[in-house]
Amino acid sequence: MAQFELIMPKMGESIMEATILKWVKNVGDQIELDETIVEIATDKVDSEVPSPVAGKVVQVLFAENDTVPIGKVIALIETESTTAEPKASPALAEPTPQINGQTPAAAASNGAPASSAQPIGKGEGSRFYSPLVRNIAQQENISLQELELITGSGMQGRVTKKDIFSYLEDRKEGPASSPAIKPGTAPSKGSPVQVNYTAPAVSLDGNVEIIEMDRMRKLIAEHMVMSKHVSPHVTSFVEVDVTNIVKWREKVKDVFQKKYNEKITYTPVFIEAVARAIRDFPMINISVDGTNIVVRKDVNIGMAAALPSGNLIVPVIKGADQLNLTGLTKSVNDLANRARNNQLKPEDIQGGTFTITNVGTFGNVMGTPIINQPQVAIMAVGAIRKKPAVLETEYGDIIAVRHMMFLSMSYDHRVVDGFLGGSFLKRVADYLEGFDVERAV
Repeated sequence: MAQFELIMPKMGESIMEATILKWVKNVGDQIELDETIVEIATDKVDSEVPSPVAGKVVQVLFAENDTVPIGKVIALIETESTTAEPKASPALAEPTPQINGQTPAAAASNGAPASSAQPIGKGEGSRFYSPLVRNIAQQENISLQELELITGSGMQGRVTKKDIFSYLEDRKEGPASSPAIKPGTAPSKGSPVQVNYTAPAVSLDGNVEIIEMDRMRKLIAEHMVMSKHVSPHVTSFVEVDVTNIVKWREKVKDVFQKKYNEKITYTPVFIEAVARAIRDFPMINISVDGTNIVVRKDVNIGMAAALPSGNLIVPVIKGADQLNLTGLTKSVNDLANRARNNQLKPEDIQGGTFTITNVGTFGNVMGTPIINQPQVAIMAVGAIRKKPAVLETEYGDIIAVRHMMFLSMSYDHRVVDGFLGGSFLKRVADYLEGFDVERAV
């Protein structure tokens, strides 16, 4: 018996290192002469390395995704012969990537854009990219963000040379044909944004438990992923002094319940302020249909509510701007109670034009919510906490303990610019801070 040292082969005159993509054979596996033992990649080519001998793999010295200098021993193979010398696979010529029979430079001279992309580092992105793919991406002016959208056919969704060349062919043909949508993207009808994505592979090694998503969780997951792909999200924040609201509620909650047989919470007050602000800024109350903007004349505000399963659902208060605080309170309590008892009807969760979610329920001070499509904005309400704050008085500034809260709003930056989104959120805050502590019930 003898041990044969498999070394990293030379893949071209200027290639000094290569990356191990995949070990085709692992420790303990038998291997035949010229049978592939490992897949490697350089910035020029992806290649399979054949074994120069027959035997059994007894040791692997480098892991997948490791970059190894040429000539370095990468594995030990036990052979039947009494002697064995280290031997590299024959050096391979440096192939130049071609697109339609042309080099990237030639393609650029025929009208393709010249390369201006920055090199993509080995550890960048949500998945591994071989040196060859990174090199082609740089030459063809493909950014990391664009590369992340390419569907990979390799192991664990890895983008191969074939995948990136196929993508370049499609890109060259122009926007006439949109890339296929993977299950789970579910873009909204007429949406100009359609992209591919590949979920990362999940290791099942170790102590794990596998739980099948229920139907509701599957729908929520699909809707959330779709929303992030359809809308470029931007989130603005504002801090609000809600001391007057807290004092008012403490003062009237018993009277309110006795008079209307309803518990008064903060949610109706928040919804009232949002409905008033929407009337001031109607371009928040819109949807996007392709390249058309649909302005909603009705103000139907959804409120995220917890189901018994722990999932969230968004029942909708129709015509919220037409209801007074008592009417809003009755609607909020009715929808929340029916949500908890699984008694919502299909029409209760349809037709929303704006959504509010209360992250303060979980003790969170702020959040960055995902837009409830096809709406263009969603506001999160944080926990109300006592904090020292500076108050301006006729006698000068003073520091006092106040009830403070953060509002955060995510909005679709395709149609809602920072000025509109920020102005709307500030108007909601102004209405809350200006709440009349002497308001009658």
